This record gives sequence, C-alpha cells and structure tokens, in this order.
Amino acid sequence: MIEKIRKQAQDVVCELFSNIPDIRKGQILVVGCSTSEIMGKCIGTGSSEEAAQAVMDAILPKVKEYGLYLAVQCCEHLNRVLVVERECMEKFGFTQVCVKPQLHAGGAFAVEATKRFDDYVMVEDIQGKADMGIDIGGAFIGMHMHPVVVPIHANNRYIGEAYVMMARTRPKYVGGPRAAY
Repeated sequence: MIEKIRKQAQDVVCELFSNIPDIRKGQILVVGCSTSEIMGKCIGTGSSEEAAQAVMDAILPKVKEYGLYLAVQCCEHLNRVLVVERECMEKFGFTQVCVKPQLHAGGAFAVEATKRFDDYVMVEDIQGKADMGIDIGGAFIGMHMHPVVVPIHANNRYIGEAYVMMARTRPKYVGGPRAAY
C-alpha cells in the first residue's frame, strides 16, 4: 500500500508541474495533506507516519528539482499554520510563530516536513503567496494561494483513498470588453 501511495503522489506532482508551463525558481507550492484520508479514515482520525513519508518522498525531490519552496499546511488544530524553510520565510517576510506539529495537532505530513526540511520554521500564514497547490483529502489550501486560483482537472485524482485537487494561479484580468490580454 505504501509504495502505491508513493507512486500516486509522484504521478500527482508530475501532472501538476506539467500543467504549469511557466514554473519559476522561488515560487511556492502549498500542500495540505490528510494522511487519515489517504488511509481511508475520516480526516483527523488516523494520522499515518508511513503515508506522510511516502508522499514526502514523492513531492520533496520534485520541489527541489524545480527550485521551489514547499509550504506544508498544518491541520485546523494549529489554525492551518505552515511549515516552511527559513529562507522562504525571510524572502517573503512571513511571520514566524512558536508551535511544533504533532501527529494529532498539525498532522503527520507537517511532522514529516519538520524532519526533512533543512531549516524549518512555522509561519502563521503565507499571505496568499502560493503559486500552485495540492490538496490531499480536503485540507482546504485555497486561503494560501493568491488570486486568481485555477483548478487543474487532473487524471490523477487519488492518493490512497484521499481525493486530490490541484490548482495553479494566474494574474487577474483587468479592463473590459476592449482590453487585450
């Protein structure tokens, strides 16, 4: 099962990146991940360290390959604060907060991020600066993405038992019927 989760997560992140033609180094990918949902349980009821490891094994190498920042959203018990690299926090001017994710307060994926990031910090929010996102199991990541959020209608819609939604952003259209875009 864990190898299947890793493969599905790898397929999801590859599909996301293939649907964003203008990925630039230094952009932010936000991921919300319910390992409970991946394992077929109700969100928040069955955190799985193994599922978190498998998803991180798939996502983090691709993030590094593209030169992106990964922002990992914690669960609602920590008010959806995020785990990011210190460099990301400093570049974007995010506000650091003092909390440490646990399996049942933050979630297994956030705990895994604290283990894998080079110099992790916790930030209150990322001020709508995410350029792309993956929502695994209904974690609601939209608040972290800047307008306009465009859903990616993917072929890869599941990791384990969790439904996956992906999105990218684009600049707002301004003007009117005579404007050229």
